[in-house]
Amino acid sequence: MNTIHVDVVSAEESIFSGEARFVVLPGEAGELGIYPRHTPLITRIKAGAVRIETADGGEEFIFVAGGILEVQPNCVTVLSDTAIRGKDLDDEKANASRLAAEEAVKNAKSELDLALASSELAVMAAQITALRRYRGKK
Repeated sequence: MNTIHVDVVSAEESIFSGEARFVVLPGEAGELGIYPRHTPLITRIKAGAVRIETADGGEEFIFVAGGILEVQPNCVTVLSDTAIRGKDLDDEKANASRLAAEEAVKNAKSELDLALASSELAVMAAQITALRRYRGKK
């Protein structure tokens, strides 16, 4: 069986490191599927879910708030400022953060404030979508 080594790293810690059959994640232009011996690639990724089918047939689910993807024929590296294991996602916290971001958008006093608040709102919406997807698979 062919596998590819996958590392998902946040600013704080290594979230996942292991062998996988394939990886699916949100690229800038759409969803990317990575299999062993994939063509080398470096691209940005959007906020969303990284789904890893492990070598033993299990599944790892990780939310990333955007970042960089590097693919080599035998290795995939996902670098993200924020990465959260699916099991660690919290409904209440995500919804509270989304409400705070919506409020910040309403109260933005400059274009910069609006852009920052809109960006945070997009990340929180992606996290809530990822959380629903993860909960639906359990």
